[in-house]
Amino acid sequence: MPGPDPADGPPAPARHLSSAVTKAAMLLQNEVLRAVREFLGGEGFVELLPPVIGPVTDPGARGSKQLDVDYYGHRYKVMTSGILYKQASLLAFDKLFFIAPNVRAEPVETCSTRRHLAEFHQIDVEIAGGDRVAAMGVAERMLTHVVKHVLTTATEQLDALGRDHGALARLLEGPFDVLSHREAVTALHGLDYPQSPDAEIEWTGEEILSRQAARPFFVTDYPKGSRGFYDRESTEEPGRLRNFDLLAPEGYGEIVSGSEREADYATIVTRMRETGENPAKYRWYLDVVRQGIPRSAGFGMGLERLTRFLTGLDAVWQVNAYPKVPGRVAP
Repeated sequence: MPGPDPADGPPAPARHLSSAVTKAAMLLQNEVLRAVREFLGGEGFVELLPPVIGPVTDPGARGSKQLDVDYYGHRYKVMTSGILYKQASLLAFDKLFFIAPNVRAEPVETCSTRRHLAEFHQIDVEIAGGDRVAAMGVAERMLTHVVKHVLTTATEQLDALGRDHGALARLLEGPFDVLSHREAVTALHGLDYPQSPDAEIEWTGEEILSRQAARPFFVTDYPKGSRGFYDRESTEEPGRLRNFDLLAPEGYGEIVSGSEREADYATIVTRMRETGENPAKYRWYLDVVRQGIPRSAGFGMGLERLTRFLTGLDAVWQVNAYPKVPGRVAP
């Protein structure tokens, strides 16, 4: 199916929206959303509508910046992630999910990764009383369910986009592999990539590992300091976090990021200070935590990244009807 060169970035809105590629991608994404709601509803999750602005949001990482709005004379943040609100919502529901819009002013250089948008959506899941194994299990089962659904209901779109059905069917062949962060670093060093053992796997490193794999796989136990204050530190291995990423094969890289959550007030305040955050900014959240929230685990699955993987398209902007590519002004 012909279309613009993905490296050139999104075309004008009228051309993009009228493109046969965009239409096929949006129809497939519609089936993804249908399958996600079907799966999570069947497992007893309640869908909540997430906030779009708030007094504070996830501090973020990797150079992305938050955007501010004036809310009746107060500086509010546009949500970069619903994680803090997911934790608070566990006071009402034990199993919940958002399909949440997020805005992150990503560094301009991320436009070259082909998998970053400044405005995107996440399938955000949280489980009260859950641990990392439970969260990884939900992520794996959900992805498997979505792939089965798409292979059944979106064959016309897959064919129109030239997607190899067999590449998706291989995902259904059994449990996903699990690598520790240390093992991932060792693998990258063996491939002559200079990944730091004390940092997140870099975007290029993720792509390299992903290209070596025929099926999705998890990376676990990232070093403390590489992720947010809400990721729980391991008691068995201090300095390591009880978290995980799920990487899609074929070079598509990370599509899920999750963890066990820290729920202890004093520990969260300490972790905030360790990461350079001012606890006073998080007053509403810390008030909720002080009153008591359950231990939990959860994850966010990038909807556009998932759709890009399923369609086999070259750039994530191709699976968004109104793409906001970092560094480019767009409608």
